[in-house]
Amino acid sequence: MLFQDVVDRRRMIRNYDERPVDPAVVDRALRNATHAPSAGFSQGWGFLVLDTPADVRRWWSVTTDPAALADPDRWLTGMMRAPVVIVPCSSKAAYLKRYAEDDKGWTDEAESRWPVPFWHMDAAMASLLILQTCVDEGLGSCFFGIPPERLDAVRAEFAIDPAFDPVGVITLGHRVPDSGNAGSPARRVRKPFDEVVHRGGWSAP
Repeated sequence: MLFQDVVDRRRMIRNYDERPVDPAVVDRALRNATHAPSAGFSQGWGFLVLDTPADVRRWWSVTTDPAALADPDRWLTGMMRAPVVIVPCSSKAAYLKRYAEDDKGWTDEAESRWPVPFWHMDAAMASLLILQTCVDEGLGSCFFGIPPERLDAVRAEFAIDPAFDPVGVITLGHRVPDSGNAGSPARRVRKPFDEVVHRGGWSAP
């Protein structure tokens, strides 16, 4: 698929069928993710991959209220059918340590030196490459957040390294066509190009 087609066709997919995904496709998506930019080539990312029915069930049982699991709504029903769940994580410590090395010139690991948390940004760019790879493979995917009150349970259930923080979660699978979520391009108009691009300065509204 041409790159522009991949960009134009990318959507957050929330409804899957239960067909398994070729493990080679999942590996390709993860390899592509590791080619994302990373500040100082810190590569402070990690990816928890859940690609067996049992592990995927564990994910939803840990992150979902039991009442919702007993009577799932449309969103949850569609999402739980995804056969692969990937949890991208970022390590702030890896970045702080990398920039305290001799070639970077910083003498400490102070977080205040960073204008924004590049560890999260780099993990997000890696996540986008996973989403784009899914489009290129004719699959669907969705990036969404983990409920804050469930983070500790997720860490414990999947033994996530304390140096890494989950930045979200990606479902991956074969898409079931539908009318789209209320917040999707299927129902909302994309903002005009000139409204979001500001050349030479940011004009007043």
